[in-house]
Amino acid sequence: MELGDLCQCLGLSHHITVIRGPTLGLGSPGEMAGGQGGRVRVSDVDFDRVPVRVYEPPAAGGGEGGLRRAVMFYHGGGWALGTTKMGSYDVLCRQMSDELNAVVVSVEYRLAPEVHFPVQYEDCLAAAKHFLEPGILGKLSVDPQRVAVSGDSAGGNLAAAVAQQISVDDSVSVKFSVQALIYPVLQGLDLNTPSHQQNHNIPMLHRSMMARFWLLYLGVDTSLHPLLLSPSLLHHPSIPPSVRSHLNWTTLLPAKHIKHYKPVGMETGSQEVTGQEGDLLPGLLDVRAAPLLAEQGVLGRTPRAYILTCEYDVLRDDGLMYAGVAVSSHHYDDGFHGAFSFAHSPFYFDVGKRMIRGYMDWLQENL
Repeated sequence: MELGDLCQCLGLSHHITVIRGPTLGLGSPGEMAGGQGGRVRVSDVDFDRVPVRVYEPPAAGGGEGGLRRAVMFYHGGGWALGTTKMGSYDVLCRQMSDELNAVVVSVEYRLAPEVHFPVQYEDCLAAAKHFLEPGILGKLSVDPQRVAVSGDSAGGNLAAAVAQQISVDDSVSVKFSVQALIYPVLQGLDLNTPSHQQNHNIPMLHRSMMARFWLLYLGVDTSLHPLLLSPSLLHHPSIPPSVRSHLNWTTLLPAKHIKHYKPVGMETGSQEVTGQEGDLLPGLLDVRAAPLLAEQGVLGRTPRAYILTCEYDVLRDDGLMYAGVAVSSHHYDDGFHGAFSFAHSPFYFDVGKRMIRGYMDWLQENL
């Protein structure tokens, strides 16, 4: 990140472009379109003009009438980094396809800073609607009653937002049956939750970095970084109490996660946010960007959820506060943000391996 900042200050390149460059080559053996890469067939196609990578298991079967499960997957990376071709995501999708006998669709949505919200969301929604068309599911031998949507981090944000929209869209006849969210980003109004306070300098995702990703996603000026981190933002007078109730972690979080942390900013109110919040608040209040703010009428229609959270993660409390849906919460006391992608050589962590095993087992039992 520091190297990227230096290059941007020198006018050489946007800092995200510098960070993104090395990740583009992080592929895995046999990842080319049309390759087998083991027992799974891989192809790169477009779903309603959105590039996707489709993983198909070697044989039909395992379900009613020879139909298979399916998972639509959105990768993480702060809405600005990542690709379906990265090794960790490619390996994960191959494993899901093979082990679950599932068709897996990994979506190559467009990224910031080239595009901003709601483009990433719209790409993911368009790909989902296309995939859920009965004709497409039939062509891929997918059981329409066994289709999941999933994603990690920013991809978990997109998966939750898309699941909410699909659930209330009467024009979509096939709905997702489950959602599986891996340490998802679900709100940006309060970056002073206990997990943000506790883990503000913990790799792989610092609190300051999360704020920068939000600014990139919403397409607002980076000078608003201090405002986004300000504890006063949540108490701006334009934010109704009904919204704050979705973020009231003093009642929504278990005591073991609140620990000794106290709400901050209430005593100063909106004194620190003067004039600039008009550029920031509309995006932060939009449920397409902040699924945690959805009303109960929407949450009650969304599919049951698997939510993975990690103790050493600024996003921990976002996932723990996602109430209103039928939730299976899987918390890892030794987990950290990004660990899901570190379950394979050369960056191997046992907790990452256990996370993937728990995720696979839940999908096996519930999809």
